[in-house]
Amino acid sequence: MEIHVVLIGFLLSHANLVLADFTYEGLHGPQHWGKDYDECVGKHQSPINIEEHIVKNISLPKLELLELDSQRDFYIENNGHTVMLKINSTKRPSIIGGPLGSHEYVFEQLHFHWGANDHEGSEDLINNHSFAMELHVVFYKKTYKSLQEAIHHSDGLTVLAYFFEASDDDNHNYASIIDSLPDIEAVGSSTSLRNQHVMEEMLLPNPSVLQDYFTYNGSLTTPPCSEVVTWIDFKEPLRLSHNQIAAFRNVHSPDGKLLHNFRPIQPLEDRVVYHNIPLPEDNSHNADGSGQSRLHPSFPFALGAVLFTTHHGMCAYCINFLSVFR
Repeated sequence: MEIHVVLIGFLLSHANLVLADFTYEGLHGPQHWGKDYDECVGKHQSPINIEEHIVKNISLPKLELLELDSQRDFYIENNGHTVMLKINSTKRPSIIGGPLGSHEYVFEQLHFHWGANDHEGSEDLINNHSFAMELHVVFYKKTYKSLQEAIHHSDGLTVLAYFFEASDDDNHNYASIIDSLPDIEAVGSSTSLRNQHVMEEMLLPNPSVLQDYFTYNGSLTTPPCSEVVTWIDFKEPLRLSHNQIAAFRNVHSPDGKLLHNFRPIQPLEDRVVYHNIPLPEDNSHNADGSGQSRLHPSFPFALGAVLFTTHHGMCAYCINFLSVFR
């Protein structure tokens, strides 16, 4: 397999911006990020601990990943902070629906977070439970034309988060990624992937899982920690084998093996976390058959009335999104 070494310096794991170095421990670790990046000590930071007993149930429009099944050329790289997958194409997948409403967000990259063992590694927690690994799939709002512009806007990005538990069995949907890791152990190295359908296999293992998620407003989990992210965390974890997860720990940072790369959880403060309860398919259209959402198309950023679900059915519950969700 051909390996291409590229001069990427130290890149932000959520973006393609060259920044000063940061690490996950020591003098440049997370507890010191705020010295160089003011937003890292902001009020609406990520990751968080999602406590199910205080989330608000809500039914949002169907979340849809578009153009995911097209053949594309992919490559992965080691930027010194994570393993990142990108596309060699101007035609990229996108996402609409859910908390994004009718606004389309375009795929930029995906990357992984892991820990020194199989009992930690995820960034967001659920009920104080840490998963073995977490996958972030980063999209920017199409209106802003690029990620570099989008990070300057409060609704600029959305990130899909997939959690992983450790298993005895390999997950073959991730085989092409895992098999390529030995080729990118060195910082700044990259290699192409032979599997042109890897994104579809990774992100849609079970379409029903795509509608069961938590969502909240937060930030990038690496410097500059910009508070511009609509997070969509899928509740049902996927599986990777112990050996597959361990392979990520052989990837190097400038200081040696990158054994862990997750940020500690941040205070929730005044934010509300929502849990999407999917509506039946026949209820997702208006009476005129238009398919337009009954909910406000700019869910996280506007005023509107929505239907929250309770354990006893549907009830009308109006909220001011501007004062509660943001």
